Amino acid sequence: MQDRSWWGMAAVSGALVVMAGAFGAHALEGQLAPRLAAAFETGVRYQAWHTLAMLAVLAWRAAHPRRGQGVVLGLWTAGIVLFSGSLYVMALTGLRGLGMITPIGGLLMIGGWLALAVCALRDRA
Repeated sequence: MQDRSWWGMAAVSGALVVMAGAFGAHALEGQLAPRLAAAFETGVRYQAWHTLAMLAVLAWRAAHPRRGQGVVLGLWTAGIVLFSGSLYVMALTGLRGLGMITPIGGLLMIGGWLALAVCALRDRA
């Protein structure tokens, strides 16, 4: 994927973080059971951190393109969609079955961090 597309994806994710955070803080305040509100907030928090991490990798990639950086970005993007997305839908609909998808997204996020480690170690060599 082109860097321009990755930057766009990170920007959209950042905008969605702000919208989801505001929606959760204002529109959902007092509307969800505490467990579902906590799940929604966890989705926002993980999306925010991984969006910021994507921006850092994109900045690194602009200065020092390395093989594997695109894999990191792809894993984190898929992780955001599956992890945060499933938590959002689960919190808003109460569908507990989506809870089976959430760990897959988490594993993709972890995979992205491990791929980043490999990429960085390969960079040192």
